[in-house]
Amino acid sequence: MRFDANGKVSLDHIYTAPDPRTYFQVLRPLGYCVPQQAKPYFEKLIKEYRESEEVAVPTVLDIGCSYGINAALLKYDATMDELYARYGDAARMSREELLARDRDLSRSRRPAHGLRFTGLDASTSALAYAREAGFLDEAVHADLERDDPTPEQHARLAGTDIVISTGCIGYVTERTLTRVVRAQGERRPWMAHFVLRMFPFDPVEDALAGLGYRTVRVDDVFKQRKFADPHEQTRVLDSMAAAGVDARGLEEEGWMYAQLYLSRPN
Repeated sequence: MRFDANGKVSLDHIYTAPDPRTYFQVLRPLGYCVPQQAKPYFEKLIKEYRESEEVAVPTVLDIGCSYGINAALLKYDATMDELYARYGDAARMSREELLARDRDLSRSRRPAHGLRFTGLDASTSALAYAREAGFLDEAVHADLERDDPTPEQHARLAGTDIVISTGCIGYVTERTLTRVVRAQGERRPWMAHFVLRMFPFDPVEDALAGLGYRTVRVDDVFKQRKFADPHEQTRVLDSMAAAGVDARGLEEEGWMYAQLYLSRPN
């Protein structure tokens, strides 16, 4: 079992398969649930944005979107339990059969309010599936940690109303978020990021403040997933202790936890 520099088990392989089955098969035993917990907070933010900014069909940018999970939950009112069951019973289906079934889902569950989703990710296969299934309306394959967006990527990022993420902060930093904001010109999208407690948000908050944002941390904590094994837990707890993060009553009990940061322009 491989571990990354932060002590977490490396799950890179689940993001590069041609469809979401490996993703859900690996994460289901770990109880991965943060997109489901994030859903009502994202829905509330979208509603507030729609009413405040008078935008009937907001465009949401999901950073680290993988197979379009957040889009499926928010656009089509799916649940994580439904998706675990949906992809868990599809072992004998071809990718095309799976796509056809997902296209039926996206056609049959039109949201009551219009919503467009753009996905940003480094995985071409995950983006391709989410786009072909109809979960994403637009896809941006880019590494904005390393590079400025190309003119084509810039055009796809422009016009974003709300930026969300559920777990990529820590691997994605203020470099990506700064480039996303600058792609909007003078506009400032609202943001909501669920961030594992092991990762500091201060550098992101400081960078956003320099771009005219005020950030608030929600008091609650949110389960992300169980530790894969005791070795992962020990490594993560050591990383947290070194960073001065108190894991008592939370990560010490066997789950990773995230916090929610909401950023809006001043």
